[in-house]
Amino acid sequence: MAKLTEQQREFLANPFVGTVTTLRSDGSPHNTVVWVDVEDDAVFFNTAEGRAKPKHLRRDSRVAVTVVDPQNPFKWISVTGRAELTHEDADAQIDRLAKKYIDKDVYPWHNPEEQRVKVRISPELIDATGIEE
Repeated sequence: MAKLTEQQREFLANPFVGTVTTLRSDGSPHNTVVWVDVEDDAVFFNTAEGRAKPKHLRRDSRVAVTVVDPQNPFKWISVTGRAELTHEDADAQIDRLAKKYIDKDVYPWHNPEEQRVKVRISPELIDATGIEE
C-alpha cells in the first residue's frame, strides 16, 4: 500500500475538486467530478445509492481520483487503489464536505429519500507533481 506524504495530505485538504474514475461493466472509464476528503492515508469522496459510481465500484473496486490545483495545473495528485463503500458516517461526511467546499454547515441538496455512500480509496499508487517541497 502506498502512503500519502504530509504535503500530499495538506494538498488534498484544500477545496480543490477531484475527478474520480470508475469502470463501467464493459471496462470503459467513467469520470465524474467529486468533492474530496482525506483521513490519515486514505482518500474519500461521497456519492449516493442509485448513481453509477457505487454500482461500478461494487462490481469492480478499482478506482482513481485526480486532484489539480485550479491556480496551477502543474500541481496535482492522482491516487489509484481499491474502493470500500459504507453508509456509516456518510451523511456527516457530506456535511463536512459542504463546509469545506461551499462553507455550508449542512449539505444543501440533501434528499431524505437518498442514501449517502462514503467511498474510501486505499492508495496502491500515488502520482504527484509540484506538491513536494
